[in-house]
Amino acid sequence: MGETSLRPDRTELAPGLSISRIVTGLWQVADMERGGRTLDPEVGASHLSAYAEDGFDTFDMADHYGSAEIIAGRLLAREREAGGQRSIAFTKWCPTPGPMTPEVVRAGVELSLKRLDVSAIDLLQLHWWSFEHLAYLDAAREFARLREEGLVRHVGVTNFDTDHLRVLVGQGVPVVSNQVSFSVLDRRAAGAMSDFCLASGIRLLAYGALAGGLLSERWLAGPEPTDLCDWSRMKYKRFVDAVGGWGVFQRILAALAAIARKHGVSLSNVATRFVLDQPAVAAVIVGARLGESEHRADNARVFALTLDDEDRAGLAQALTRSRPHRGDCGDEYRRPPFLTATGDLSHHLDAVPRYFAATSVEGRTGRLRVDSGSVWEGICGYSRALRVGDRILVSGTTATHGSGEVVCPGDAAGQAVFILDKIAASLAALGGSLRDVVRTRVYLQHADDWEAVSRVHGRYLVEALPANTLLEIGRLVGSYLVEIEAEAVVDIVRE
Repeated sequence: MGETSLRPDRTELAPGLSISRIVTGLWQVADMERGGRTLDPEVGASHLSAYAEDGFDTFDMADHYGSAEIIAGRLLAREREAGGQRSIAFTKWCPTPGPMTPEVVRAGVELSLKRLDVSAIDLLQLHWWSFEHLAYLDAAREFARLREEGLVRHVGVTNFDTDHLRVLVGQGVPVVSNQVSFSVLDRRAAGAMSDFCLASGIRLLAYGALAGGLLSERWLAGPEPTDLCDWSRMKYKRFVDAVGGWGVFQRILAALAAIARKHGVSLSNVATRFVLDQPAVAAVIVGARLGESEHRADNARVFALTLDDEDRAGLAQALTRSRPHRGDCGDEYRRPPFLTATGDLSHHLDAVPRYFAATSVEGRTGRLRVDSGSVWEGICGYSRALRVGDRILVSGTTATHGSGEVVCPGDAAGQAVFILDKIAASLAALGGSLRDVVRTRVYLQHADDWEAVSRVHGRYLVEALPANTLLEIGRLVGSYLVEIEAEAVVDIVRE
């Protein structure tokens, strides 16, 4: 037993998967291994063993967190040899978008299985960089197949927004969790995301609850830092700037500190408790710098802390001075402002391969077309999208994946999400984007679906604000509830 007598509460994330409500995150391994350094796996495993002995026996990592999977694998091997209780290992697969064939997905999963030295991964989570690349559906389906095969015990995702989590659920992918940023500084997950997860039986794994350590007494009443070099603090300083800057942040710290003094706990305890009290949250992920610092004793005190109405009211008052973050969970990885350690992922996203390819139209100089692979395009003689000069015309698009799979049957909003992703992918192949759209037409089978579909349309096209027509029609061909067509004009001068 370690230095603390308090032990973290536990929750059942999924049937048969009991986890600590504070999960130990290993993303800092990558930071510690910058410059070519490699941590000793045996020493690292000993550090993890100390966490597990104190009840912090659930670890989160990813395929790109340096040697984190290898270190966790050594811990799991030691525990098997000792014949005692085994720790829980979550990992993520974060591939470059491309064809997600069974072979590609299996190879990625088998690499994590090898590093972790296990026959099955407790929770395998998918991160996807750009939903304009529709192969995330193929990857998620392969996760589900590997679960049936026994190589994966449970399937999760990370940094999915509500719309795309909805698509996965609509396709029957057995998602049990979504790992997202959630803190007093970033409360995006408290809205539509939590509502959807509570309705769908999905739990949130919250990271960033301590803002990389910025939500602590160390920064209370202190000057604004200008020389941060730790990746986590570099990232979350951007969150501080986004909510209103250092002055607003200090007011939030002061409110947290007042609550902490009242209860005899740390400021970090209060920030963690705030997130743990959110109804959709299963656990908070707190990072560890193995061998450099650990806060298990302090973190355990969270489980003896109860926030009362006065505490919540005081914190809410301090938060009124802050600006809410725009958009939904995960947007910081996909669109400006990029709230990441580097602060700009545009170069990374520009390198993501296009889902569709443009080809020339024979005999028509300067005319390009996109074929999505639907069997009907060849039979009926049309293009998914066509570029003529500065105009891009996108045919009426349904929620069809590949040659004929209907996405989100019976869910008009889910179909609209997939349709607009498909339109965005078509535009991108032809040198445009949703920002260039000037006209959309939305066809509904049932007029009662107008609001749900229109809200999706609004989220996707808020920057373009195109001319729009919405119609209920007698019948759509097939089992579709929505069809959308679009027209864009690119390379225009914006005044």
